[in-house]
Amino acid sequence: MTAGNRNPAGSDWLARLPVSPDIYPQNLDLVRGLILAVEMNAAAYRAASFLDDRILGPSTKGTWLSLARAAAAADRVPDPRPLHFIFHTGHVGSTLVSRLLDETGIVLPLREPLPLRSLAEAHDVLGRPESLLSESGFQAALETMLRLWARGYDWTRAVVLKATSSAGRIAIPLLEAQPGSRAICLNLGAEPYVATLLAGRNSADDLRGHAPGRMNRLQALCTAAPAPLHEYSLGELAALGWLVETASQQDARQRLPGRVLAVDFDAFLADVTEGMARILGHMGLPLEESYRAAVAASPVLRRYSKAPDQAYSPADREAALRASRRDNAAEIGRAMAWLERLGRSEPSIAAVLNAAGAA
Repeated sequence: MTAGNRNPAGSDWLARLPVSPDIYPQNLDLVRGLILAVEMNAAAYRAASFLDDRILGPSTKGTWLSLARAAAAADRVPDPRPLHFIFHTGHVGSTLVSRLLDETGIVLPLREPLPLRSLAEAHDVLGRPESLLSESGFQAALETMLRLWARGYDWTRAVVLKATSSAGRIAIPLLEAQPGSRAICLNLGAEPYVATLLAGRNSADDLRGHAPGRMNRLQALCTAAPAPLHEYSLGELAALGWLVETASQQDARQRLPGRVLAVDFDAFLADVTEGMARILGHMGLPLEESYRAAVAASPVLRRYSKAPDQAYSPADREAALRASRRDNAAEIGRAMAWLERLGRSEPSIAAVLNAAGAA
């Protein structure tokens, strides 16, 4: 049965939902109060770079379940595992770190689950007239997903959820609802981030697509209205993305001290062994000597993490950055000048830049 159809044997899916990750809550429809459950397995989780609609196909088996009944099933999860998070600004190695965690053999990866985006969008409008959910309704949906995400296989010591970049804006509600969770926040300095973004083939579409939501978040940080989006260059849009995601990360670290670890991706690549040791230690996971000895030479480091069939090494990344700095020097300059101007006029932005070492 395909994932788009209703399954009359839904009671069987509900019985299986709490006991095994093989029934995966792929989509959360808050308008209709439904969850789309699809069949997965451990190999499929490890293969998936994105747990969104890209995992669906003609042979996918699944069914839509009532959110209320799924919530009741989630209450019966018998052995929830520790659930940790990777938040990031985008294009800063989050998928690479997630795949290196796969190599431990004890982590179940959840890379960019679609319901997290739905929860982030619902959280954006809480308390406003257009919100479909009350505060308690949102919290109930959040706790249902957290319980379902925390399911594991026999070998699973922890589940590590890698969020989409923009979902970092709800890091605090996620962590507050899950007191045992830890998170890492991956980032880069402003200049290498902008250079990285401008090197991408789909940069223009990506930056413009995310820009309206990021502008809303920027306005919440500013005392004066920013310039309208249509006046921004691509470099300035990249700087906008870096700024609002960095601000969310700093807020999470300040509000939840000790639970959120900042990881600079350049520093991580300079010493992968030490970087993974810090991450595993922060998440309370063991660092086996065999893993320590092998991780810096992992084949994962020589592939493009979102598409492992493509070769892409740290040396390739450095070459792409050099080329971007050469070819996009004017746009990178505009981006850095925009951040500097905004920092001079807005104290809250100056604080973000100072904390990031970008000012």
